[in-house]
Amino acid sequence: MHIADAAIKGILVGLFMAISVGPTLFAIIRYSLNFSYKAGLAFVLGVSVSDALYVTIANIAASWLQYLAPYQKYIGLGGAVALMSIGLIGLLRKLKPKRPSSAQIAISGGDIFRIWMSGFLVNTLNPGVFITWLGAVAITASTSGLYRFVLFGTALVIILGIDFSKVFLADRIKRLLTVRKVIYVQRFSAACILFIGIALMVGTILNVHSAGEGSEINRILTR
Repeated sequence: MHIADAAIKGILVGLFMAISVGPTLFAIIRYSLNFSYKAGLAFVLGVSVSDALYVTIANIAASWLQYLAPYQKYIGLGGAVALMSIGLIGLLRKLKPKRPSSAQIAISGGDIFRIWMSGFLVNTLNPGVFITWLGAVAITASTSGLYRFVLFGTALVIILGIDFSKVFLADRIKRLLTVRKVIYVQRFSAACILFIGIALMVGTILNVHSAGEGSEINRILTR
């Protein structure tokens, strides 16, 4: 029952974080449409490594993450700049109309690494992710190591699985879209990323923190 409770809460935490609308969703759509599902997978794996790193460090050395708390403003500004850069590049980039097809698009190893790194940085520099994982670890600090392993392991697997499904869904939808609609979706995704970056920067500068995510995770873990 103890482990089952951890698994259930892990599923709920994973579903909440994976379904939440944020920069990751729009970046997945953008990379999958611009390149192929391989680009989307590279971005998702970068995000997943960042999540796993946060969870591991928070569980092993929570005090180290708490040491970063005073620098949360700078982390937020860094994340905002990264998101705004991705959004601006997507908006200003001249898109060449190409009819979507099932053909594989060549993508180099350097491109894969660059996209992977963008996923890692976008997630790592997102204060919401930092606060959520640190808060979740703090709430479960009094539980056993096995309980936390099952809870966070389940959450990470759920997040990765849903993000993978987003990639393949975007790739499938891409084949059904007309050339003009593909461009519209690409522009919309880039605009959303830019808007999220601007909102993050304004919120960071004005010291406005949304307690929504943290409070939801708190409710899930304290049931």
